[in-house]
Amino acid sequence: MFVPKTGCRMPGLSFAGVSHSWAGEQALANVDLDIADGEILCLVGPSGCGKTTALHLAAGLERLQQGEIRIGDDVVAGSGVHRPPEERSVGLVFQEFALFPHLSVAGNIAFGLSKREAGRAVGGLLAMVGLEGCERKFPHMLSGGEQQRVALARALAPRPRILLLDEPFSGLDVRLRESVRDQTLSILREVGTTALIVTHDAEEAMYLGDRIAVLQEGSLLQIGTPVEVYRQPATAFVARFLGDVNWLHGTAEPGRVVSPVGDVIVGGFRPGERVDVLIRPEGLHLTGTGSGPGARVVERRHVGHSTLVTLRLENGETVRARIPGQTAPEPGRDVRIRFEDDAVLVYPCTHVAEALSRPA
Repeated sequence: MFVPKTGCRMPGLSFAGVSHSWAGEQALANVDLDIADGEILCLVGPSGCGKTTALHLAAGLERLQQGEIRIGDDVVAGSGVHRPPEERSVGLVFQEFALFPHLSVAGNIAFGLSKREAGRAVGGLLAMVGLEGCERKFPHMLSGGEQQRVALARALAPRPRILLLDEPFSGLDVRLRESVRDQTLSILREVGTTALIVTHDAEEAMYLGDRIAVLQEGSLLQIGTPVEVYRQPATAFVARFLGDVNWLHGTAEPGRVVSPVGDVIVGGFRPGERVDVLIRPEGLHLTGTGSGPGARVVERRHVGHSTLVTLRLENGETVRARIPGQTAPEPGRDVRIRFEDDAVLVYPCTHVAEALSRPA
C-alpha cells in the first residue's frame, strides 16, 4: 500500500548563484532560489526565459556550469559534484507524460521499483489518482487526463524527495486541464512532497503555487506569494505577465504622476520624468457623474461573471474596465472614470511589450 509522507519533514530544494548557457546564450543568470520543505513553488515566465533549464539542472539531466544546487542538506550539483538523476531522489512529470507504450498502467507505475515495492505502491497510487481498475490498460487506451495522472503516479511511486513538473497540463484541453489541475493539487497536498512546477501560464501558477518565482531572460525578477506578486509586482514586466493591465504613460510632478486617467499620488520620480502607468481593468470604475476624467464606451463584452468594457479616453487612447455582473454602460455612452489606488502601478519607462512578444 502506498503511504504518503504527510507530517514528515522533507528536504527542500535550493539554487545558489546558478548560471547556465547554451551555445553562448545565457539561459540562467546568477539565480538564487529556495523552496521550503513541502512547499509548492511555481517557476513562471515566457517561452525561452530559462525555466525548463532550471528544472533540468535540478533533475540532473544537464550538468551545472556555475553555482550550486542542494536537495535538503545534500549538494547534488556544483562544487565538483554532479549526482545523476537516479541518485537525487527526484520525481519527474513531463509535458508529454513520456509513458512507456508497451507497458500497462501498472507496469508504468512500477517501472524501476522492486517487486516488493511495486506490490505496496501500485494499488494505493491508482486509488489516489482515481484510476482504480485501470491496472491492465495501456497508455493508448487512456484519455489525456488519465495519462497525466498515470505519469504523476509513476513519479510519486519511489517516494521522491522532490517532485519536478514541466508544463504538466499544457497538452490538455481547457476543461480537462482545470479538473486534472485540481486533482493534482489535491494529491500534492496529501503527499506533502516538495514540488517545483514549471509553467508559462500565470493564472495556473497563481492557482497552484504557495509561492511564485518569475523569470525573464534567465534572471529571477521576483519571488513571493501569489497575492504579493500580483498586487506588488517588482517590475512592469511582472505586472503585465501576471494579468491584464491598461498600459499608459504619464509624467512625474512633485508627489504625483499626471496620467490620462487622472493624477496618481506617488513619489520617487524626477519632475518631468516620463513613466509607465499600469492599471488593472478590475481597478477601474465607471460612473455617470463625478469629477473623474471623461471617456466614451466603445464596446462591451460579457465574459462569464463580469463584463469587459472598452473605453476611449479624451486623448484618444483606449482602456478596458472589468465590471462585475452583466450590467454595463452601452456603447456610445459618455462616462466618468475613477480608479482604486492599489490597482495603479507606476514604473520607470520600460520596453515591456517587446519583451513579452519576443518569440520563443
